Parts: sequence; C-alpha cells; structure tokens
Amino acid sequence: MTQPRALDGIVVLDLSQVYYGPYCTALLAQLGAEVIKIEPFRGEPVRWRVVGEQQTAAFDLLNGGKKSLRLDLKNPRGRELFLRLVAQADVVVENFAPGTLRRLALGYDVLAEANERIILASGRGYGAGTPQAEQRAMDLTIQAVTGVMAATGWPDQPPTKAGPAVADFFGGTHMMGAIAAALYQRTVTGRGQHVEVAMQDAVLPSLTSSIAGYLDSGGTLPERTGNRHGGLAVCPYNVYPAADGWVAILCMTDGHWQALCGLMDRADLAEDPAFASPPARVAQMDGLDEIVAKWTAELTRDDVAERLQSAGVPCAAVLGLSDVMSGPLVGDDGMIRPVRAPDGRPSYVFGSPLRLTDSAPRPAEPAPALGEHTEDVLRRRLGLDAAEVRRLRDENVV
Repeated sequence: MTQPRALDGIVVLDLSQVYYGPYCTALLAQLGAEVIKIEPFRGEPVRWRVVGEQQTAAFDLLNGGKKSLRLDLKNPRGRELFLRLVAQADVVVENFAPGTLRRLALGYDVLAEANERIILASGRGYGAGTPQAEQRAMDLTIQAVTGVMAATGWPDQPPTKAGPAVADFFGGTHMMGAIAAALYQRTVTGRGQHVEVAMQDAVLPSLTSSIAGYLDSGGTLPERTGNRHGGLAVCPYNVYPAADGWVAILCMTDGHWQALCGLMDRADLAEDPAFASPPARVAQMDGLDEIVAKWTAELTRDDVAERLQSAGVPCAAVLGLSDVMSGPLVGDDGMIRPVRAPDGRPSYVFGSPLRLTDSAPRPAEPAPALGEHTEDVLRRRLGLDAAEVRRLRDENVV
C-alpha cells in the first residue's frame, strides 16, 4: 500500500519561473501535490540560459517530479484551456512581473469565476503599498534595497551580494507557507483567495542581528562586519585559518568560551575577569580573534571541528562546493539527489527539507522535458482526444 503524503490530491498549476516560484512548487510537489508546470513555447528562462539547447542544472534541481505542459496563454484557445484546468485545480502559482496576469485577462477575479475554491499565489518583489510595488525585481535588486548587500562584506570594501539567492528562496519558502495556510482556511470557508508574498518582506527578518546591532548601538556599528557577528554582539565569532583550509567557530555562551579556552590550553584567559562576559569579549575582539587564529592555524580543519564539537562548541569546517557535491548531502535520500533526465543524461534534483512522519518522502524524479506531459494532461484532465491535441499542436496553441 502506498504511504500517503500531506498534499495528495492537490493540483497546482505552476506558471512560475526562475527560482522563486519553482522552489515554492518544488516543496509542494515533495509533499504530494501534482504540479503541472505551464510554460511558453520556448520554455521558462532558466531551462536554456547557460548551455544552449541542453537543459540547465538549475532547471533540473528545482523542477523534479513536475509535469510540463506547453501552452500559449496569449492565444484565446490557450487561455480557454488554462481556465478549464483552473476549474479543477486547487492552486495557481505565478511570479510574473506586476500586471502580467491582468494583461492576459487572467487576474484573480477571472480565476475565481472559473473556480471559487482556487488559490492564486503571487510572488512579488516589493510589498503592496510600497513605492516600488509595481516595479520589476530580481534577487539582486531585493538584496540591494533591503540592506542585505550593505550588510555583506567587510567595512572597508563595497557592498556585496550574498552568495546564495536568499531573496528568491526565502520568498519561495514563505509562499509555500502562505499556500498551506490558504488551503487550511479553505476547509473552513469553502473559498479560495489571493495570497501574495514579497521577497522584500520575506528577507528582512533574516537581518535580525544587523538590525538589532544598528538599533542597540544607535546606528554607530559598521553595517558590514565580514565573517563576524552581524550585530558585533558575539565573540569569538568568525572564520579562522586552519592548516588545510578554514573553520567557522562561535561562542554564544560563557560555557562555550570556557570550553574553547580549555582546548587551547589557555586557563589564563578562562580565569581572566577581563574576558568573563560577552560584552567584555566583544570589547577585545581583535585580540581574541588573533589568539584563536593562532591555535587553529596549527591544526587541520577537521581536527579543529572534531575537538570543538566534542566539547560542545559550535564549529564546522568551511566546505567548498566540490566538498558538498562529494559529501553526504548527495545521495538517494539526500538533499541533492542523482537522477536521469528524460534524455538519458545524469542530472540532480533537490530533495525536501520538510520531514513529516506521516507524509511519505517522495521518490526522486527528474525534471520534465519541455512539453513532455502536454498530451497526457490535456487528455487526462480535459478529456481531449488525440486528434484534438494534434489540432492544437498544428495551431501552435500547445
């Protein structure tokens, strides 16, 4: 007997593109939803953006297990088919530029007329009512306007973007939560609704340390603190050199500090009242960082990490992408799962960080080829016969 999943029976029409929306729908698919990715004739931008006609690894990672339907929403017949799909779906996800659905005559009012239970989830760059609400946005621009770039890097260097696409993925995660809440509320009201999540809003809470440092200091702390704590409130807290790389260490409590002193054979520091509290250690941050770096530099990164973890001090070796891709996070049950694409080439898809004891993990499936499931969806969902699908192809509707 097949184990149930939390969102079994939920049908999601996925109009989204790039990272924000596709990560949201990837999470929904992992929980059991049937996700039908509706793409224009050339496919969504991430499919081909790097390597010409070969599907990109980015597309593979975010679209495993989804179905692909090629459909021209600008064609009246294509719009009609889409609304017929909406009539039997639960969720529509989109992160188009503001106003795009209105221009396609597919705004929430139109979708709700086709199906009063539909939930339209819209990913936005900027919050409703903000001066930029109608502006186009990407991860980089959101990092720019929220303070993420200003808080990343070193004080004497220019603002720097965060390495990960934090705005896209925080937005996608929050939108998945909004959809889950709307699905639950529908069980009470019987109605769908329009939910929106702005990347600008989703990313701001991640700046808690930096914002708190700004407020607590009356705006006197530097915005960029390198690898130190964003609010300069914790020390030691940094990335330190090892004999073969780098290691991240932080002492959040006095107990962590005492354990680190013991490992460094520095009882003098452990007993010194000048280092007995977090503010006291922060006040001598430069000197403490030099002391810790001198100790770590004589050991391998794994040796440092093992010693500190054994003593209960938060610590980890700094891994490169080659380390990650050859490590335990890659595998059949890992967060990065090897699969074979429809064309036979090896590829990878993401697993789910959401672990529910009563919702079975979904087996890894490859991302679909463009339009791979067009005929299946139209025949199974809308009852079209093979001849009608051929006509739609000939007319460039699908």
